Amino acid sequence: MRRTPTAFCPPVALADPGSYVARSAAGTPILAVRGADGVARAFRNACRHRGAKIAEGAGCEKAFVCRYHGWTYGLDGALRHVPHEDGFPGLDHATRGLVALETVEERGLVFVTQEPRDGDGAVLSDLPELLPPRRRLVFAGEQDIPVNWKILAETFLEGYHIRSTHRETFYPVQFDNLNVVEHFGRNTRITFPYRAVHKLRAVPPAERKAEGKLTYVYHLFPNVMLATFPHFIFMVAIEPLAIDRSRFQTYVTTADDDGDVARKPSAAPAANAMVGAASGGGPADAGAALIAAGGAEDNAVACAIQQGLASNANEFFEFGRFEGGIGHFHRNLHAALEASQ
Repeated sequence: MRRTPTAFCPPVALADPGSYVARSAAGTPILAVRGADGVARAFRNACRHRGAKIAEGAGCEKAFVCRYHGWTYGLDGALRHVPHEDGFPGLDHATRGLVALETVEERGLVFVTQEPRDGDGAVLSDLPELLPPRRRLVFAGEQDIPVNWKILAETFLEGYHIRSTHRETFYPVQFDNLNVVEHFGRNTRITFPYRAVHKLRAVPPAERKAEGKLTYVYHLFPNVMLATFPHFIFMVAIEPLAIDRSRFQTYVTTADDDGDVARKPSAAPAANAMVGAASGGGPADAGAALIAAGGAEDNAVACAIQQGLASNANEFFEFGRFEGGIGHFHRNLHAALEASQ
């Protein structure tokens, strides 16, 4: 999986020179930063002296200083300063910069590849444009959930559960078990239409627009989801922590000119990955509350599945025709794992 270009964060999380995001991906501490030249780069988040992480969380810095001994690195990863350098005779700054990772800013996201890959240039070219320009970051946060990462990924990949699981949240707004499933290489897009799509019947076909009438959920193989809503676009990275524990890393963006969305989200702890990122009582507020409630329902079911594994009732899970996105995910996951052996 580390040979796969994986969405790390939206570019707006690295809005200005010096802006950075430091988090773990697939168990590897990674630092992504916007350079003074405007280029997004990612590095292994470890000092080249004694290996301490040089950054935590997110923020903006002119340089990164290891808190252990003060070794200092520029935004380009180069080693800039070593305190008492006379104690390191022959130290070659050129070879002791931060270890760079392959990084591309493409399709509206920042992708990072942790290990050399086999020259598959089509991995990202399969994808459409995912995140429009001129977005504003209104929330970034994380939540640990006691569930295997694949179970959590599966909750995004079908609409067969809308009526049963989301009877008072998504079901009054969306249709049950009515989806369009499209594949882009190893990736998938699932369309969840809203009941409001019926309003388009009175609109001439050439004037019909899908905006506000559906949600797209993109599964970016292996572990990233991008979900579109009328006021928000979410990016969720589902990071494995253990066989029965995962971390949701969530970024919520909105359009620059969306006046319904507050500049700063609530500081209250997230109830789930789809945390409400607006305040002020507008339509965006109601939408955020709905997304948060629906996400909590999905997480509760995922936890119940994880707990149910201990029953030993199922040698396998039964995925039907309405769960084609899940089948596509697992076929590609098995193929990738087999190729790595």
